[in-house]
Amino acid sequence: MPKSNDNSNPNKNVSRSIDPNNLRKSTNNVLRERLRDGKPTIGTHLMSVWPAMVEIIGYTGVMDYIEFSGEDAPYDLASLENFGRAVDLFDHMTSMMKIEQVPKEWLASRANGSGIQNLIFADTRSVDDAQEAVAAARHETPGENGVAGAGWKRDVGYGIGATLEEGVNQRQEGVVVLMIEKAEAIENLEAILAVDGVDMIQFGPSDYSVTKGLYADPEQSEIQKVQNYVNETAIKMGVRPRVEISHFKEAKPYMDTGVIDFCIGWDTRIVFDYCKEQGEELAKLLGM
Repeated sequence: MPKSNDNSNPNKNVSRSIDPNNLRKSTNNVLRERLRDGKPTIGTHLMSVWPAMVEIIGYTGVMDYIEFSGEDAPYDLASLENFGRAVDLFDHMTSMMKIEQVPKEWLASRANGSGIQNLIFADTRSVDDAQEAVAAARHETPGENGVAGAGWKRDVGYGIGATLEEGVNQRQEGVVVLMIEKAEAIENLEAILAVDGVDMIQFGPSDYSVTKGLYADPEQSEIQKVQNYVNETAIKMGVRPRVEISHFKEAKPYMDTGVIDFCIGWDTRIVFDYCKEQGEELAKLLGM
């Protein structure tokens, strides 16, 4: 058998080694940057962790972040990581997860570990609740009151794609949002807003209505009055108030009071509204 000609193999001298420094995991947080620069923010909700939905929203180029409504929607830890991976495909977008009141520390760790950088904590009632939320979102480091430990989860590239220092900095950059939705939280509002590390709040009209025994439409004048008070107080104390809306036309009255942060739409509601409107009109055409 004739000897092979080494020069005939174009890959002979190609190195298979890869410099890991060229594959560093991004720790960029678009939401934090926009808050730091005083710019408005737009987010949207997903009740699904299907990565395709994340990609579809990302392709719009409009949303600064997607909030996964983890308080209400089912998920497992593997799908949470895939949600984070899909978000990371888009440099203009980051993620958020809604965290239930118990066990907030564990849930915050799993959300951050999956690469979901920003957290919104449900059912805040007191200063202690607010401090616990901030602590759950931060590492336990000198000068910080965080409780999170070091780990090798996805947020730090499993210990390969990012350093410990980068992982700590990433959590420090995470935006902490508190739901102000209990009557007790309204009573403690200024003290809660004064807690160091609280970046943003959101009034929850439905929960507030229940805690007051009103069971009322969130648009009821009494509830709207409380929401205006919460938003105005937050702005006065240097904390950004966020408002959830279903349609962009709903934003203007809030903008007139200084609100510039909105989370618009829910995938479930959008599907329902579309099917109901289009289905009813088609049924009319068919004489059904």
